[in-house]
Amino acid sequence: MFTAFCFMFFAFTLLFSLFSVVIFVLRLKLGCKCEICHAYLTSSWTEEFDNLCDWFTHLLEKSATGTIHIHVLGNTITANPENVEHILKTRFENYPKGKPFAAILGDLLGKGIFNVDGDSWKFQRKMASLELGSISIRRHGFDIVSSEIQSRLLPLLSSVSGKQQVSDLQDVFRRFSFDNICKFSFGLDPGCLELSLPVSEFAEAFDLASRLSAQRGLASSPLIWKLKRLLNLGTEKQLKQAIKLVNELAQKMINQRRETGFSDRNDLLSRFMGTINDDKYLRDIVVSFLLAGRDTVASGLTSFFWLLSQHPEVESAIREELERVVRSSDGRQQIASYDQIRDMHYLHAALCESLRLFPPIQFDSKFALEDDILPDCTFVRKGTRVTYHPYAMGRMERVWGPDCLEYKPGRWLKDGRYVPENPFKYPVFQAGQRVCLGKEMALVEMKCVVLAIISRFNIRVPNPKQTPRFAPGLTANVRGGLPVLVQEKAIVS
Repeated sequence: MFTAFCFMFFAFTLLFSLFSVVIFVLRLKLGCKCEICHAYLTSSWTEEFDNLCDWFTHLLEKSATGTIHIHVLGNTITANPENVEHILKTRFENYPKGKPFAAILGDLLGKGIFNVDGDSWKFQRKMASLELGSISIRRHGFDIVSSEIQSRLLPLLSSVSGKQQVSDLQDVFRRFSFDNICKFSFGLDPGCLELSLPVSEFAEAFDLASRLSAQRGLASSPLIWKLKRLLNLGTEKQLKQAIKLVNELAQKMINQRRETGFSDRNDLLSRFMGTINDDKYLRDIVVSFLLAGRDTVASGLTSFFWLLSQHPEVESAIREELERVVRSSDGRQQIASYDQIRDMHYLHAALCESLRLFPPIQFDSKFALEDDILPDCTFVRKGTRVTYHPYAMGRMERVWGPDCLEYKPGRWLKDGRYVPENPFKYPVFQAGQRVCLGKEMALVEMKCVVLAIISRFNIRVPNPKQTPRFAPGLTANVRGGLPVLVQEKAIVS
């Protein structure tokens, strides 16, 4: 019996390997033979570029329309603001997330807001808008972030200060944001940022599930990962195990709420339980928000401090603004309040400029329901994947001018006050009907962290000129993290 099982297992493995090779060869031999598709399939672009997003940026910059085609992927990619407005606003109904995207993330996100279209999306959108738009929930989020900063982030940085010990700031921010979003979404404290930097089984499972789900989208054919899932092999087996752990924790939290009551709690799970009775649907919704708030904030903070290490003048300007805004009548500097943080225009501009160059979500895709023509006259066939690319858009001279590659917070200011840009020119938080509902809360969280750190510490990157290399994933995480040296400032009373 055992021998027969082993034979079947290895036979399946061999057949799968041969099938994968055949798929690749067929795409290489029978697919499009254009230069771009050949470079993608053979990965020859890596000879000149460290990141796939930088290669796409190069191709989009060379394109007369700011739009390119990766034929073997059935993907039209654009960095043209007029096209972005067309996709996200003018013809919104023609460009849903689509079934191919839903299949890629379906095991992790289920029918959560970021993985559905139509009535289900409208229902969740309306419900989330009411919750996240309330002053009480925003204050609750602010209190969670402030507590995590004072009780964990600052003590952790103090513990490594002055030791000439290199710390991974990206890992610190990922732990910080995971603690916050778990408290906000589930009312659960995983304690990832405690001084011992413990290993969280839930955090590891969630990260693995996110990473492996994203890898599905990089496969040369969806048949590959679907077959692996059918046979429960390799990364699909790992993904299944990771999602099982996430599901178990989510169900445990739901059961606890039903036993202890949820009407007097402020976390998202408790708030949604007042409207939704389906446990699976609750799980999908809350896990979606967990994904949205987990790595995006950490990614934004990581790139911000990398840029800050190269621009000490920006750091000085933020400190000056902080002192000016929060100084009390007796001259002492106080902790910035929620309202004071919102009034710090230069800090807001500095973060927006950082996100322009390093958006946490580098690209976003939709699928055309019907044939269409984009404003730049690009024909889009029904079923085509259409991708807009915020990372590339932030580097387009035709969009941002000849200084597009420079970090200049001043481009967002007029007479010292922040002036927002056209959201279709700057779709970092999406735009149109799917614009990010958590935008303000995410920015406030980032501002709280920035102010808390630069008011007490000098953060230095040993090799600030080294260009970030991104790991494959749903968000822009830097491969190898962000090594920094931390030095506590002398306290001036």
